[in-house]
Amino acid sequence: MIKIAVIGVGRWGVHLLRNFLAHPQVSVAAVLDPNSERLAATKQQFNLDDNIFLTTQWEDLQQIPDLAAVAIATPAATHYNLIKDALKQGYHVLAEKPLTLDPKECVELCQLAELQQLILMVDHTYLFHPAVEAGQAVVQASKLGELRYGYASRTHLGPVRQDVDALWDLAIHDIAIFNNWLGQVPVKVQAIGNVWLQNEGNSLPSGLADLVWVTLTYPNNFQAYIHLCWLNPDKQRRLVVVGSLGSLIFDEMTAASPLTLLHGEFERQENHFLPVNQSREVLELKSGEPLQRVCHRFIQSILQNNPNVVSSGWVGTELVKILAALTTSLNQGGQPVFLKNI
Repeated sequence: MIKIAVIGVGRWGVHLLRNFLAHPQVSVAAVLDPNSERLAATKQQFNLDDNIFLTTQWEDLQQIPDLAAVAIATPAATHYNLIKDALKQGYHVLAEKPLTLDPKECVELCQLAELQQLILMVDHTYLFHPAVEAGQAVVQASKLGELRYGYASRTHLGPVRQDVDALWDLAIHDIAIFNNWLGQVPVKVQAIGNVWLQNEGNSLPSGLADLVWVTLTYPNNFQAYIHLCWLNPDKQRRLVVVGSLGSLIFDEMTAASPLTLLHGEFERQENHFLPVNQSREVLELKSGEPLQRVCHRFIQSILQNNPNVVSSGWVGTELVKILAALTTSLNQGGQPVFLKNI
């Protein structure tokens, strides 16, 4: 049994707690949250045993014998100090995305985890989604032919964050999927955006962007375009990769068939291009909650002393580097930023 503490039981932390409470190889030893009322509500919600230690203080965790790991679901700005201290205390760490808000801090944490011989894993939940796993297999088996471009939309009416903009809140999901499917990371990025809601008192020159358009350019000149907005009641969670033989569509809003392969290509007859081989294939997926898979992989990584390459600290670091570069581009009005400079 792996003794674990869940740090932060807000909107996402309660789901981590739920999964760890149900895991047969986990013993939840403690729950920490700075809000005592939230702790009390969590105890009631999950009918927690009295032997599960509830605390508002990070330092109290050191009193728990044989504590092996922590799952951190706190605001991103708090991640660096919490993760660094946890690793120094000898705890394996599962951290909510993003790993931190600074690429240099991410590198430092990854190096510290390796030095301590501890697992540092980032909860990039989509990378464990059955549709994303199946999509990676389709793309990397060249079923789409020559890859041409990709696009994604992630929009909804809220929630509006006050600590990060729509770029940092939303883009990491789609960037992670594109990277995973292509087996590459971008070499150049661009971003433009608009601010309507929060214009003052923020670190960005024009406030926290409510709308962001992202362009990612990969080493093979494949380009991906991402539309991000938390000010749009047209809820979309859709990502597409287009190739010479068809398009692969991951659409979360189509629960019955989230992953679809549209076959189709052109046949040239003199000066005309005729569509041929057109068909629609709904891909069958494995069952299972993505977050449950994240939690299970984390525990197995600890038990096997084997870092998870799908969503390691280094994978999280690469994504933070991309977001930092996009922020630079956003602040410079869409100027391209090359990742080699980050």
